[in-house]
Order: sequence, then C-alpha cells, then structure tokens
Amino acid sequence: MRVLSGIQPTGNLHLGNYLGAIRNWVRMQDEVGAQGGDCLYFLADLHAISMPHVPAELTANTRAMAAAVVACGIDTDRSILFNQARVPAHAELQWLLNGTARIGWLNRMTQFKDKSGKNREGASAALYTYPVLQAADVLIYQTTHVPVGEDQKQHLELARDIAQKFNNDFASEDAPVFTLPEPIIPPGAARIMSLRDGSAKMSKSDPSDMSRINLTDDADTMMQKVKKARTDPEALPSEPAGLEGRAEARNLVGIYATLADMTVADVLRDFGGQGFGSFKPALGELLVDRLAPINARYVALKDDAAALDAILEKGAQKARTLAKPTLDATYDALGLCR
Repeated sequence: MRVLSGIQPTGNLHLGNYLGAIRNWVRMQDEVGAQGGDCLYFLADLHAISMPHVPAELTANTRAMAAAVVACGIDTDRSILFNQARVPAHAELQWLLNGTARIGWLNRMTQFKDKSGKNREGASAALYTYPVLQAADVLIYQTTHVPVGEDQKQHLELARDIAQKFNNDFASEDAPVFTLPEPIIPPGAARIMSLRDGSAKMSKSDPSDMSRINLTDDADTMMQKVKKARTDPEALPSEPAGLEGRAEARNLVGIYATLADMTVADVLRDFGGQGFGSFKPALGELLVDRLAPINARYVALKDDAAALDAILEKGAQKARTLAKPTLDATYDALGLCR
C-alpha cells in the first residue's frame, strides 16, 4: 500500500486543514506504516504558481507549511515529506502525460471554471492543465491509494483515465506502466466551515481572520474567535435532527465532535438544551487543549529555515528515488531516446 496526499503552501494551516486532512495524514502514517506501506505527503508549490503569486511569499509559505505539518505530528522518519519543486519528475511526467490527456477531459474539470472566474481567457495555461500535474503527482510513485474529499474525486478519476489510456496505448496488459490509484475517504475526515458563515468552507483566502482558527493562533485568540463565532439565538437541540437548517450551530457542534472523537449525537447528549453561552467556552477550551501543543511545536520550528530545508530535502531524496523507475519506464514506453 502506498498513500499520497498533498496540500498547497498558500499560507498558515487552519483548523479546516488540520481536521479535514493533516490529522488523517498522521493517522495513516501509523496505520499504513504498521502494514509495511509508504506514506508520501507533499507541499504543492508547483501547483501554487498556476495562480498569481509573490515569489518570496511562496518560499516563506512553503517552509511555514512544512513546519506546521511536522508540528501536527508527521514523523519524517516514518513518512516522506517534501515539496514538489525538489522532485523534477513531477513536472517531467506532467509533460509526458500531456500527450495522453485529452482536451475534452480537461474541459470537464469544474475547478478550472471556479478558479478562472469570468476571465477564462486571462487564466494561465498552468491553471488549465494542472489536473494533469495532479495525475503526475499520483502516478509517478505507483500510488495505490489517495485520500480524497468530494471536491477532488473528479481529479482522481482523471488520473485513472490518463493511466488507463497510457497503459492501453503504450504498454502491455501484463506489464502496465502505471498503477491505477484507488480513492479512500479517511474515517473522521471533517468538512469544517467558516466561523462567520456556516455555508462556506473555512478558508485561508477569506479576508476575515475571524472566520478561521489558525494553527498559529495562541490560546487567547482561539477563545476570542470562538466566542465571536456566528450563531443563532436558539439553544442546542438534544438530537442531530434539530441542527437541520442551523448551519452555524451544526458547524460548531461538528468541530467539537471531531476534536473530541465523539459523534454529534454524543455532543448533543451532553450539551442539548444549553445555549451557546455555555457551549462556546467548552469548545474554546477543547480547541486550546488540542491545538496548543501543535502551536508550541510550530513556533519552535517556524523560523529555522535551515532545519526546514533539511527536512524537505531529506524527503525529496527518498521521493526522487521512488519516482525514477516510473519516469524511466514512461520515457521508454514513449520511444524517447535519452
């Protein structure tokens, strides 16, 4: 079993990143490792340049994201952590796969439509073709499983389509070049919404810092954000059905349940009938208890550029070794002389 997952280094990690992805990275590190498998986690800095960016900020954000991931519990002796730019095979394989990917497939990718907005003619070619780079990210390591949320299923299906077509066109049935990766929905993965709008995902791009809990926030800041989180005037219900139509209440209860490894029903059993004046302080204390140790580790590591670069290079060396056989096989299958 070989698991791969990535995250764009576009700023500080927030609670949504942690509960939706990084906490499950740590769990998979333990579970997959116990089975003798590999976990590869990468910072998608090549993907980041598909949108306008400030180079110095990308460098700083990549190191900051590495610090945050390690602070969350990724052990670089048991997992492979790296940034894409240190493994040129990602970009090489993307170009080789561009000959197999089809314009019609890319035209169906909904995220390009979302990110390009109304000015599609002004969007970068990288934004249009980055699903092929995502396919390369996965296929270069003969990945068997990819953790995905609902918004990434389409991209994994594209990776499978590209792998299948390449194998059909350039390889034999007995010796395929690429493994077809399977999606996995990690247990406990949570969809965390904004503290200001329960219908919108918690996001780094939201202009209001009050909309999210950053993993860099100190205890006082976390408590203040929870206390000011948008809610409604009703008391918490005693059963999950009572959260229907109450997006902000459902979000806060869901955050508590995920952090405490409880079901929503269990949380409501404890807090049903109480108002948010009682629930918010309890949620704030739970956040501080779970996130303060992560914050402390992050603060201790975030300014040590040499240590962070060493961590990323250590992972990149392992990733380059794993990538080379697949890249060589791809060149050979295409008849390219090197």
